[in-house]
Amino acid sequence: MASFDEFLAIEMRAGTIIEVAAFPEARKPAYQLTIDFGEYGIRRSSAQITNLYQPETLVGTQVLAVTNFPAKRIAGFVSEVLVCGMNDADGNVVLVRPDFPVANGARLY
Repeated sequence: MASFDEFLAIEMRAGTIIEVAAFPEARKPAYQLTIDFGEYGIRRSSAQITNLYQPETLVGTQVLAVTNFPAKRIAGFVSEVLVCGMNDADGNVVLVRPDFPVANGARLY
């Protein structure tokens, strides 16, 4: 069991996707996302969400991401945040998003 303090150590924040690029160098199909977290800055992430999402539909969408994990290099690309998602019945990643707009950088508690 995780303690509440351990839960609070993970910062999950809302951000708006401002740019989506193809990521052909990735081993598994993925996009390179640029996400605006307001006062927490612009961060980039690699996300394996190509089965359900098209780049043009992602721009302007808010997502939830872990913002305090160490950066990870993926096929030469530095992924700075972990975008949160769940697998559907077919194994496709479904993004975790707020139902209504929230401030970029808003924290999940």
